[in-house]
Amino acid sequence: MELPSSATICEVGLRDGLQHEEEILPTAFKIELIGLLVEAGLREIQVASFVHPKWVPQMADAEAICAGLDLRSDVKYTALALNMKGVERAQAAGVKIVDLSISTSDAHSRRNANMSLDEAERQMIDMIDRCLALGIEPRAGLQCVFGCAHNEPVPVDRVVRLASRIAGAGAESVSLADSTGVANPVLIRNVIRAVREAIGDTPIVLHLHDTRGLGLANVVAGLESGVTRFDTAVGGMGGCPFLPGASGNIPTEATIYLLESMGVQTGVDLHKVARITGLLEERIGKRLPGLIHRLIIDRGDDAVRPRSQ
Repeated sequence: MELPSSATICEVGLRDGLQHEEEILPTAFKIELIGLLVEAGLREIQVASFVHPKWVPQMADAEAICAGLDLRSDVKYTALALNMKGVERAQAAGVKIVDLSISTSDAHSRRNANMSLDEAERQMIDMIDRCLALGIEPRAGLQCVFGCAHNEPVPVDRVVRLASRIAGAGAESVSLADSTGVANPVLIRNVIRAVREAIGDTPIVLHLHDTRGLGLANVVAGLESGVTRFDTAVGGMGGCPFLPGASGNIPTEATIYLLESMGVQTGVDLHKVARITGLLEERIGKRLPGLIHRLIIDRGDDAVRPRSQ
């Protein structure tokens, strides 16, 4: 098995995770968590989403969070924008990297964004153009790449066409999201191979959910396919309100442990991240689904130490 020497973890729990929590957390606490994640070694963190607070109340303080961060540091702070107004809000807040995302499923697109797939594709291209005009780095994501919960098939050639279109428009990278957690290692390899042929050297990012317990197996398949960037969330937070049964992202701690155990360096302190997750659990008053952070909190650092062969 040929694996890369290192991989990059992008922490998305502050957005993709917290947006599903009913309790609105204080802005100062969110900024504190981001600071702790930086201290733990994370260098890519999705900090907010510039969406209407009516739909995602937890993200109403996006501007305030950005104002509390040093956006000129070497940390890549990113934010999600789902429409042109979101892009312009992000730019006004000083964000240098904006995540854009559309579904590969027409049914999911209509539920999630109130747009057909064709409409969403046209808007995505316009948003990439706008980001480039504003001096912002656009990163483009495709949702439901490996299947949709609404029983609508997602043909690989559709994924390839969309990936090629957004990469050609100037997206810095293309994220492939297993939004419903239906992927398996063979499917991961096949889709990545097809997309890679279409987009050349444009980086591929994997955004995996662990709905059926195959998230980490799919990370390995991604590594074998040359992917070195993965979205994760502390404790396995997250889900999707428009996809019934979709559970959280792959846990940051488990992903770090897996990668480091296989000799793939992340530059992130596993035990520090575990304690950050524990702090978050205390604040929201519930346990998160990840396992590694719980072992570290309950049994100490020596209970979990990656040992590469």
